[in-house]
Amino acid sequence: MSALAVLLLAGCAPEASTTPDDVVDQGYQSGDGSTTTWPVGERSGPLELAGTDFAGTVQDVADWRGDVVVLNTWYANCPPCRAEAPDLAALSTDYADDGVRLLGINRTDDAGTAQAFERQFAVPYPSLADTDGTAIAALQGTVPVNAVPTTILLDREGHVAGRILGLADPTTLRSMVDELLAEQPAPQPAS
Repeated sequence: MSALAVLLLAGCAPEASTTPDDVVDQGYQSGDGSTTTWPVGERSGPLELAGTDFAGTVQDVADWRGDVVVLNTWYANCPPCRAEAPDLAALSTDYADDGVRLLGINRTDDAGTAQAFERQFAVPYPSLADTDGTAIAALQGTVPVNAVPTTILLDREGHVAGRILGLADPTTLRSMVDELLAEQPAPQPAS
């Protein structure tokens, strides 16, 4: 009789799914926090990325050549975006005098929702209002953005040097930033 009970109960078990449990019905594609880095000679770019932030100011990463740039895709109702927001705000503040710039990219929210998020988490850096997908398209041409959040690091010359898919571990992110800050700038051609 116990064998029959096992067979009957097995028939009630949910079918195996190819979708991991952590992404079912959550409304976003999460990453696993995996990192990818590219050696200096294998980096693509420089990345051309510009747009208007939620305050109405034009932001262009080309203006930040010479600085390490951290790009982060996010939206207000994304749980991992909310989880990493305090760490990104702290990174921005802690590295402000070291030549590190942060820029958010939000493809989902209207200005009111995005600005409320920025106030709630005391975000000190701008975010592009990317509802038309222009910024994401510029990234996709250089480095795949397969999850929200995705964090992309640009070296001082604007080349894609690293990527974190999903929630960025603050220790890992700071280590990646430190490595880029330690790189020697490329020699400039003689005039």
